[in-house]
Amino acid sequence: MQKTINSTEFRKMVASGARMLEINRAKVDALNVFPVPDGDTGTNMSLTMQSSVKEMNACSSNRFQEICDAVSKGALKGARGNSGVISSQIFRGICSVIRDTKDSFDTKTFAKAMEAGSKVAYGAVAIPKEGTILTVVRLMSESAAKLASKHKDFVEFLTALIAVGDEALARTPELLPVLKKAGVVDSGGVGLMTIMRGFLAAISGDESELGEIPTEAQDGKKTEDDVFGDNSDIINLDLGDIEFAYCTEFFVINLKKITTLADIDKLKEKLMQIGDSVICIGDLELVKIHVHTNTPGVALSYALELGELDRIKIENMLEENRALKAKLEAEKKEMGMLAICAGKGLEEIFKDLMCDKVIEGGQTMNPSAQDIADAVQKINAANVFVFPNNGNVILAAEQAKDLVTNRTIHVIPTKNVAQGFSAALSFNPEASVPENKTNMTHSIDNVASGQVTYAVRNTTMNGFKLKEGDIIGLDNKRILAKGENIDETTLKLIKALKNDEHEMITLYYGEGVTEESAEALAAKVSETYPDCDVDFHFGGQPVYYYMVSLE
Repeated sequence: MQKTINSTEFRKMVASGARMLEINRAKVDALNVFPVPDGDTGTNMSLTMQSSVKEMNACSSNRFQEICDAVSKGALKGARGNSGVISSQIFRGICSVIRDTKDSFDTKTFAKAMEAGSKVAYGAVAIPKEGTILTVVRLMSESAAKLASKHKDFVEFLTALIAVGDEALARTPELLPVLKKAGVVDSGGVGLMTIMRGFLAAISGDESELGEIPTEAQDGKKTEDDVFGDNSDIINLDLGDIEFAYCTEFFVINLKKITTLADIDKLKEKLMQIGDSVICIGDLELVKIHVHTNTPGVALSYALELGELDRIKIENMLEENRALKAKLEAEKKEMGMLAICAGKGLEEIFKDLMCDKVIEGGQTMNPSAQDIADAVQKINAANVFVFPNNGNVILAAEQAKDLVTNRTIHVIPTKNVAQGFSAALSFNPEASVPENKTNMTHSIDNVASGQVTYAVRNTTMNGFKLKEGDIIGLDNKRILAKGENIDETTLKLIKALKNDEHEMITLYYGEGVTEESAEALAAKVSETYPDCDVDFHFGGQPVYYYMVSLE
């Protein structure tokens, strides 16, 4: 019977959870609501967990406080997509409780951690939506305390907790009609349950059996519902960014007779509290110290408690950057633009529209909050307008705001590339930041857009009975067209999207579509709609044969 978990075992739990999710991420990806080949929840959550593990492995301390802070920081930095961001908040809450543990924690403490994880996740979402990963973690947390009072053994406790989570997961289609229509459970919830099974495997020592995670709706009855929503609303986080100015290096020699190896370990822990890049190695004869800190004097005073100091070197790391910073500041402009898209053609169009930087990302590969923040940092502008161009990237773009300290990020909630083009076109360098933000936001309301791809499974949705391989057309909310070939489906999609106010129709052709085919289709569209200007461009986007824009 295992009644407590120490810090080493907690490390194994996190690593095992990430490993189980990576092994099963394709299974989670497949649980996409739309039957198109762009499911990415498993990939997003797995990359989020891998970032957390990477940060944890870089933590040399084995104290719960440092380990938990590393897990939280890693999850936050690597969070991708809605489910990845929410997962990072769940772990942030769990770690906020466990970090206060001294030597080990029991099932009651873990139950409190689960409650905190649920609370933080719900608190971070402006409009929580039931039937998602949030529901699964909440129902688990509500049962955790009672289960902990019954089960002192962690294997029994987690087994019972997982059973509650599986039951909650099976209920998600009843809470979110779009899942029921697709005949699947919430993919983020499946990802969470996979992580929980990884926790159990780390404790029980048996990683050979994952158990069956429910992945289909329990009630196969289909209902009509035209609303398709994301898994969450915008999350706002509070994350500080500390810059340590002084590179401090020295040796400790002639150690005092009362000094022990444990004292050297304690010195390292003290240094980690006042800086980073800590190296504290040696023995009772000689200790080498390296730390980046804002208080080198404190570091020296800590070391003096062990012995004499030798070969002290303190370098001001800010000094060498001051000239460059002054130059960059002098050249900084008021406003810049960052676009996110997948496809070389689309990237070139954004550059032609004067976007300062374009990073790769889209439905099949969501950039993390850190990716977006890093890209913003490379734009020498006080204010940067970010065009996510995908509903599943908006959340990470908002989160990136808290990872940037010397830029102001303004997220324009573009859900597709066509809206991004419209927003970029409305940019006026002579206007103010508020004026541009307003104009950009309003410009996306005037764009109707859709995509043409293929179905990856048999299902019934939005009145269409689909089989694997069918060509389908959809907008951001629902499937609008179905056909036997790409051209036929594209024409049907345009018809479903078009209204009398539209004067321009633009086709962006993707991977696998030739320029000749796109030109021929554009001619068909012009013949069908002679009052509209019709154009076509190479987009190079994956997954979608065509992206269509009507303005």
